[in-house]
Amino acid sequence: MKARKEMAKKGLYLGTGAGIILFVLVGLFSGSVIGGIIGLKIANGIFGGPVSAAILPRIIVAVSMIMGIIVSAMVFVLGTGIAGWTLGFIADAIRSGRYVEVMEKAQ
Repeated sequence: MKARKEMAKKGLYLGTGAGIILFVLVGLFSGSVIGGIIGLKIANGIFGGPVSAAILPRIIVAVSMIMGIIVSAMVFVLGTGIAGWTLGFIADAIRSGRYVEVMEKAQ
């Protein structure tokens, strides 16, 4: 049972590391852009027309950009981490199943 947890843990670490790398390469910019567009639409809906250079619309856009980055990070890091854990768990299940079959044949 200990080996099953160990492989799943290794898969989790590998998946999370890959997710962080993918987030830095792909998700950071796209999360910022999508969050900025959403913030512009919100500010446009609240203040109407072309968004002025006032401080409140800028704060709305900045907060939505930060939220876009956070959501993008969660999707990349959690998604690949869960996928890595699942693959590690499956690999452990297959490996432990074969080990049991070999032990049964030996006895």
